Amino acid sequence: MRTPPRFDRGHTDDLMTFLASSPTPYHAVASAAERLEKAGFRQVSETDAWDGSLGGRYVLRGGAIIAWYVPKGAHPHTPFRIIGAHTDSPNLRVKPRPDSGAHGWRQVAVEIYGGPLMNSWLDRDLGIAGRLSLRDGTSRLVNVDRPLLRVPQLAIHLDRTVTSEGLKLDKQRHLQPVWGLGDDVRDGDLIAFLEEEAGLPAGEVTGWDLMTHSVEPPAYLGRDNELLAGPRMDNLLSVHAGTAALAALAGAGDDLPCIPVLAAFDHEENGSQSDTGADGPLLGGVLERSVLARGGSLEDRARAFAGSVCLSSDTGHAVHPNYAERHDPTHHPRADAGPILKVNVNNRYATDGSGRAVFAAACEKAGVPFQTFVSNNSMPCGTTIGPITAARHGIRTVDIGVAILSMHSVRELCGAKDPYLLANALTAFLEG
Repeated sequence: MRTPPRFDRGHTDDLMTFLASSPTPYHAVASAAERLEKAGFRQVSETDAWDGSLGGRYVLRGGAIIAWYVPKGAHPHTPFRIIGAHTDSPNLRVKPRPDSGAHGWRQVAVEIYGGPLMNSWLDRDLGIAGRLSLRDGTSRLVNVDRPLLRVPQLAIHLDRTVTSEGLKLDKQRHLQPVWGLGDDVRDGDLIAFLEEEAGLPAGEVTGWDLMTHSVEPPAYLGRDNELLAGPRMDNLLSVHAGTAALAALAGAGDDLPCIPVLAAFDHEENGSQSDTGADGPLLGGVLERSVLARGGSLEDRARAFAGSVCLSSDTGHAVHPNYAERHDPTHHPRADAGPILKVNVNNRYATDGSGRAVFAAACEKAGVPFQTFVSNNSMPCGTTIGPITAARHGIRTVDIGVAILSMHSVRELCGAKDPYLLANALTAFLEG
């Protein structure tokens, strides 16, 4: 067992930078790729032939990234150790015809993505970011990271029952942000504005995947800065920790008994069924091609998968001090008490007893404490990419994460030490 890691605030500082620079899944994978490049990883194209050379490689597809490190002595049947995470977060996404407005207000038409806490998006200064598809078939990332839009809440004088009966929002009518004044709503105004922001000629953009984000930066909070408040911790906190863990093994991992992998998928918040989601073919295809590129056969692939383990890392619920009765009475995960092991006997999480042993061993090796999360029987839990990964690939999978408050809010809250503790546990896991 290692000496318990002394808290390195530099890791959490870098997480804050990662969150701020990753307003969309496309930006998140670009940020992860940049960190991996600095550690010696190189991008490979899915349309090229792959070789079996040693070292770090990664594949980008939309808002997903798969990265792996082949150490010296790796065989075609060498098993994988996989960190699974997702890059998307609930938010407001721009519709195909974005230009809208009424009564002298210019608005942007948005659609609700995933399951956001919709009230948290009210009266926030919002930017807009995403991917612009160009006439030549390429794409360009854009990020207007300044106050541009706002979803104004109805004044209490016009909703006298809001404090007694609660806020009631209609997804279609009440969440369309304003971004200017004027009665003349012209199709193409938003896209023309974004072309100018991205330094593109007028009319160059023929498609877009755009979404809004709060422009308030991540920040330490509390008397002793012991808390971290910020956007998209669900689940960029895990993407960042997994990236840091994988990068830490590059070069120093030549004696590894396994091949460490980071698999960060898009579209977890709406079911994972896409070509970049965990329920798609991306991970299986990349792992299989890695086996075959090293001279392996289908038999080697089967052997490698049978010996592989995946940690599905996603945020979970810390006990809420104002709603403790909503939690299981004997399982109260606390902030800064280490990562959580997520268990559900109805297979909403993939953890079983053998998986618990794998995670416990990694935490013991890293000197990191861990906690267990189980939902209150009267409040069924959500799910993760864990059961999907286990079922689709036949790989033993364990669900873990960091305990946070305000999950699916535009701004979430965790202990400032927990991201660092998670990254240490993930590094020990990847070492085998």
